[in-house]
Amino acid sequence: MYVFNIKKASIHLVIVSFLVYIFVNLFENMIHYNIGKFSNKDEYHFDIPNKKDWIRIVIIMIIFALLQGFLTYYFNRVK
Repeated sequence: MYVFNIKKASIHLVIVSFLVYIFVNLFENMIHYNIGKFSNKDEYHFDIPNKKDWIRIVIIMIIFALLQGFLTYYFNRVK
């Protein structure tokens, strides 16, 4: 059985990677949301997602942010 030897620096790397991913992708997801919502219209609008859409966006972002953090840790460790 493989056991991870996680140090404080490694946890810090995962957390920082997670937070950066959330911050950067929040803006990207807002743009994608609006492109998808208004792609079949001639004019462009910028709307804020409703509560149901925010929940979906945040859940997906958290999943991929965790994946980003752990992959960053793994590939940084493999050197």
